[in-house]
Formats: sequence, structure tokens, C-alpha cells
Amino acid sequence: MNQNTNSENCFNSAVQQISMIRDRDISCKELLDLHIDNLKKYNPKVNAIVTQTLDLARISAEKSDQRICSGENIGILEGLPVAIKDLHMTEGILTTEGSRIYKNRIPKKDSLIVSRIKNSGAVIVGKSNTPEFGAGSQTFNDVFGPTLNPYDLSKSCGGSSGGSAVALACGMSSIATGSDLGGSLRNPAAWCNVVGFRPTLGVVPSFTDLPWNTLSTDGPMGRTVEDIVLQLKAISGKDEYVPNSYYENIKFDLEKFLQKKPDKLKIAWGGNLGDRPIDNEILSITKDSLRNFSEMGFEVYEDYPDLSDSDEVFNAFRAYKFAFDHKDHIKKYPDLVKDTIKWNTENGIQLRAVDLGKMEQFRNDIWKKMISFFQKYDLFALPVTSVPPFSIDVEYPTKIDGVELQTYLDWMWPCYVISVTGMPSISIPCGFNNDNLPVGLQLIASPFKDFDLLSSAYIFQENTKFHKITPPICV
Repeated sequence: MNQNTNSENCFNSAVQQISMIRDRDISCKELLDLHIDNLKKYNPKVNAIVTQTLDLARISAEKSDQRICSGENIGILEGLPVAIKDLHMTEGILTTEGSRIYKNRIPKKDSLIVSRIKNSGAVIVGKSNTPEFGAGSQTFNDVFGPTLNPYDLSKSCGGSSGGSAVALACGMSSIATGSDLGGSLRNPAAWCNVVGFRPTLGVVPSFTDLPWNTLSTDGPMGRTVEDIVLQLKAISGKDEYVPNSYYENIKFDLEKFLQKKPDKLKIAWGGNLGDRPIDNEILSITKDSLRNFSEMGFEVYEDYPDLSDSDEVFNAFRAYKFAFDHKDHIKKYPDLVKDTIKWNTENGIQLRAVDLGKMEQFRNDIWKKMISFFQKYDLFALPVTSVPPFSIDVEYPTKIDGVELQTYLDWMWPCYVISVTGMPSISIPCGFNNDNLPVGLQLIASPFKDFDLLSSAYIFQENTKFHKITPPICV
């Protein structure tokens, strides 16, 4: 077999794949066929791509090949197979949001992130699984069933962008879309040994009915940090119809990124923020991984800002969003909505204006604390998850290290305390636990320092190579 048509090429970075396409070492159709082979091999086991669009993908790949052969200007993502999260609307392609209410919905318009992905030449292989309405960090729903961790089929892959993370881990797609309210880009990335990036709010705009006050953002997932930069070139930037998209676009220059020399940075390790519940092995692995920064001459300190009010802020604004989004769903289809969504929605309905006003004050205070914190440090480091992948039969953890949890959201604290700030954060592979399951390190930077954050993550990636030390995929 020609080495360029070897299935192992599916596990190369998207940057490597796009280079092969542009150098005519592989055609877009050949690259797609390799990913389809992996989809046929792994997807029946892991259930990551729940709606396949392979015929449309082949047509798109052929068009990409034609553009390349004719010498036309080609897109940033030309010919790369992409998995689109099933929360993102796709014109003419089934989009369920993991809900039985929308099990037959065919949108007439693309989400903004999908439109930008398509305009950049990417080839959609299908829709990736998500929990019902993206609620919770365990990817299962009553439409398609659960998505399984590719390294242990008895374990969760995380969520809510779990299908996208698994598609990347199994070489079914080169890149993938996701979204993140309380960790949905970061949690599944950590458990699937891939990279999930939550940009500064507004860097990747999206159409929403609540644009002025949101915790959520769309964003990219990839197997490497450089793949994240590649995607951001395509999906970031102002849209005049989205009020929180920023007019000064961050320049995600891939060539500059790959050539950038490491700066000597000050990094603060936050651990468990003093007293929050966390699995001891997760805490130990993530902390030990920072030695790689120390060995490169970076300064690593143990310090963290006061984020004690972040739980109340997150829960309030999440409930506010759920009440707005799902009140009518529950009223019209009470038997088709899961209990955790009903609970979140009811909490939102009970909120008063003065409650939301108080949360605005708390959130503003947290912002000020973080800005002051980043005047002392360049990066803030935390674990991505408080627990390792749990059983696929468990909806969410109820206890950590003997500590009883109160809600289905509590275990997600390492990510959602950062969501409240709106600041950029990334999950990168940093090692494996005693069960040989991946662990993720979360790095956070000050607002609009997205490019600098990614550069630091890239330095860590290239120094550790954890993204290449993957367990065998279960087949």
C-alpha cells in the first residue's frame, strides 16, 4: 500500500493532512476514504457519528479535488473530514440536539460555525453525538443511545461534545466542532486524549437568543494544538449580527504560531482550589505534569484566585438559560425531556430579577479578581475533570473521595468555574491513570490572550508528546 493512503494518516494532525493535500501527496477523496474506513471499523462500537453523510462527503471531496487541480484558491480547511456536533444546525442534514422532540428535524439553515467550516472547504462526514440539548457531561440520549470511551467501552467519554472527541480519537474525522457551557469542549477532550479549546467569549461568535449574557461558546476540537489554531483561522472573527463578537479579530497565524519561540512564563497551579472534591490520582497526575514547564525554565507557583462565588453564578445563569430554552419543551412534551433538564429549568423559572442582578455583581467581582491574578501570572493551571471516566451506566457522579455531591453539575467544577469568567481555556493531554485512561491538564489565560495560551499549550504538547502515547482503541 502507498504510505500516503495508509489508514495511519488519519491519526496525523490536520495540519499534516492539509499539507499532504496541498502537496498532492494524497487526494481529498483518498483522505476521506481512509476516514470512512475507520468510521466503519470503530463507529459500530463507540457510536460517535450518529448521522452519517458519506454520499454528500464524497461529492464535497471530489469538488475539493477539482478546485485543487484547477489551481483555484482553496479554503483553509480544504478537503479535511469534519464531524459536526449535533447541537449545531446543518442545512439539509438531520439535527436532533439529542432530543426525541427533534428526532426528525431537518434545518433549513446552517449554524454560523457550520457555515464558516463549509466555506473553508471542510468535508462533513456526519453529526457527532451529544446528550439531550447538551445538558450534562455524559454523552447519551434516547434518540441514539450512549457514546462510549474508545479506550474502555464500559466508561463514559465525557460530554457534551463527546461524539466529536471520540470521532477524533478514532480517526473518523480530522477536526470537529463543539460547544462549551460548563466544560463541554474540555471534559471529553481530557477523557479521549485529544484537545478541546474554549475561546474567549466572542472570539468564535454564534447566533443565540441570549447573546448579551451567556456562559456558552462554540469552539474547535482537534488531535493537536496546532489543529486548533488551524480551525480558528476559519471559525473566529466578527459577525455584525452577533453583538458579543469582537471587532478586533485575533490573528491565528499558523506559520507564526509554529515558529514562535517559548517565552519564560509564570504559571500558577490551582490544584483543587483549596478544598474542592477531586480524585487524588487526577490531582497528582495534573500537578506532576507541570514539571515539564519547570524543566523548560518556566516558573511554577501554587496559587489561585478566590472563585468561591463561581458556583452560585454558574448555576444561576445556567438555570436562566434553561428556563428560556426549555420551558415550552417541558410544557408541550413533558414525557420527552429528561429530569435533570426539568430540574434546571424549574430553578430558572424561580429566579427573580434581583437574583440575576446579584449574580451579575458576583460575576463582575470574579472578573476583577481574575484580571488582578493575571497581573501576577501568565497562565493559570487546573485539572480538567475532578474524576476519571466513570461507568457508562452512570448519568453523573454522586460522590468524590467520600464527599457527597448535591447536583448533577457539581463534579464539573474545574471547568465551570472558568466558564463564569469568559476567559480562554484549553484541555491538553497530560498523562494516564492506573487504568491507562487519559487525563487532561487545563490551562487558562487572561481575556483575548487566546493565541498566547495556545502557544504555551503547544510548547507543553511538543515537550511531553502525551497526545501520541494513546492507549489501544477498543474494537
